[in-house]
Amino acid sequence: MQKIRKGDKVVVLTGKDKGRSGEVVRVMPKDDKAVVRGVNVVQRHQKQSQSQQGGIISKEAPIHLSNIAIVDPKDGKPTRVGFEVRDGKKVRVAKRSGAVING
Repeated sequence: MQKIRKGDKVVVLTGKDKGRSGEVVRVMPKDDKAVVRGVNVVQRHQKQSQSQQGGIISKEAPIHLSNIAIVDPKDGKPTRVGFEVRDGKKVRVAKRSGAVING
């Protein structure tokens, strides 16, 4: 079970987007990276093709998992993630408040 999953609300801890928050769009466990909506936006030059217009496009680049933290469901601040067995199921728990993280 992964600590950060698709659909989680996360906050950026370091880098040019420090303090920004967004939703995880994609997680790449082999590379230890995640793509977060609206964070780490880069400009790319796109060559025109039959299906796509050419020009400069903005897209989200992957960010390392160590540079993001899950937002605590209770107070909206960054928290670490732990695991507990509740009602016979393994669930993710916020270390800050002890609240179960949905998803």
